[in-house]
Amino acid sequence: MKRALLIGLALLFTSAAAASAAVQRAVVGRTPEGVEVESFTLTNAHGSSAKILTLGATLADLRMPDRTGKLAAMVNEIIPTPRGLAEGFPQSGAVMGRVANRIAQARFTLDGRTYALTPNSPPHHMHGGKRGFKFVVWRPEVPDAGRSSSVRLSYISVAGEEGYPGTLNVSVTYTLTDDDTLRLEYSATTSAPTPLNLTNHAYFNLNPGADVIDYLVEIAAERYTAVDAEKLPTGDLPAVRGTVFDFTRPTRLGRRAGDLGPRAIYDHNYVINRPEGDATLRFAARVVDPGSGRQVEAWTTEPGMQLYTSALNAQPTAGRMTFVCLETQHFPDSVNHPTFPSTIVRPGTPFRSTTEYRFSSR
Repeated sequence: MKRALLIGLALLFTSAAAASAAVQRAVVGRTPEGVEVESFTLTNAHGSSAKILTLGATLADLRMPDRTGKLAAMVNEIIPTPRGLAEGFPQSGAVMGRVANRIAQARFTLDGRTYALTPNSPPHHMHGGKRGFKFVVWRPEVPDAGRSSSVRLSYISVAGEEGYPGTLNVSVTYTLTDDDTLRLEYSATTSAPTPLNLTNHAYFNLNPGADVIDYLVEIAAERYTAVDAEKLPTGDLPAVRGTVFDFTRPTRLGRRAGDLGPRAIYDHNYVINRPEGDATLRFAARVVDPGSGRQVEAWTTEPGMQLYTSALNAQPTAGRMTFVCLETQHFPDSVNHPTFPSTIVRPGTPFRSTTEYRFSSR
């Protein structure tokens, strides 16, 4: 009986320790090349959690409470499947790079030399190419031997990958804080000048399964990057005031969606309000779900943020939006627009960028 009691106490202690672990690591499968893919589940002091996959440095799941304390998934959950491990995950919170968004004609000129990139969205380059960062397995490292609710993922992008110059050593650290903030800290060094524009493409829905069209959205931006019919920047930065792009005050997301055209989606970069030369962490956007009381704020050191909305597995219409993306970034096609904030990283000058998604309920 004494032995049984000791075993029971040992099991209880083991279970409690596992439940309180800040980081839980698991193997979820292998790529067709045999590379092991792992997940890292970060948990804070009151049970909120974030699951990160090494494939694509992907935010695969994020659980946050509503006003009653009920936890629910805040992003489109990614469940690893053999197909996903082979082809990447659609609608995922992967890290996009080397350059997120679009590069016109899949080419740019840097220091007098023209570089041709993979035209994976012909004739343009999109989100890093056919083998962009979302398709590669990153190397994981857990700070403080698992006692901290964070994981650092790193990747070496060799010179010539997708056409980019320079070998790039890049990392992203995910941290889940006890105040329900998910922090993403990017860093990189390069052996030669190269463009770099990293973002996370998480698909947020603060009330899983419901439309987001009634969410209240506020974006700290007086201007946006105008685009042509192919979603490429024209170089103009028009004012948002009084237009379909005006979220300078909390506004129902679907209020003007019908004016966006037949597809009725937002897919536009906003110029975050900040003094010239300032690179501090600043408020970029707030999204509130009146039904659940949940809200998320995006704070970033980046100069822009892509607002992207649509429907999962359905034809987008003015009455159907099932997610909203808040992609903090430099402006699309910046490498071909000298007046935009530069995306060029050079040897000896490390790249740093931080974005926080701050969750709360009311």
